[in-house]
Amino acid sequence: MIQTNVFDYINVLDKAADASWLRNEAISNNIANVDTPYYKRQDVSFENELKKALGSGLNKSMDERVSSIKTSELQARPYTDYESYSYRLDGNNVDVENENVMLAENQLKYQGLLTSINQEFTNLQTVIK
Repeated sequence: MIQTNVFDYINVLDKAADASWLRNEAISNNIANVDTPYYKRQDVSFENELKKALGSGLNKSMDERVSSIKTSELQARPYTDYESYSYRLDGNNVDVENENVMLAENQLKYQGLLTSINQEFTNLQTVIK
């Protein structure tokens, strides 16, 4: 991580992209284990962590809120989703159709994050010129 205010947005976007990649792995793992008895679906929590890190900041601009984030403390957290819930008698709680929709949604989010990171670097190049 680069430690200067110029890269605040890039650092936060980088953390979000890492979380999205981790979620992609979790969803892919869920799909791979759709027929595994007693398997419980996994997911990744990041958006709530980011909301907490940004705070309400009613009196602060988004730039001030982003610059106050300690990216070292902003972590994606894997968790077991609906641990006591099951769709089938074998104890598995993975709905493959739902997982495929979530995978497509997450892939779009990841592509959007990469586009945003690239745009931030383009903005920096423009300023440097």
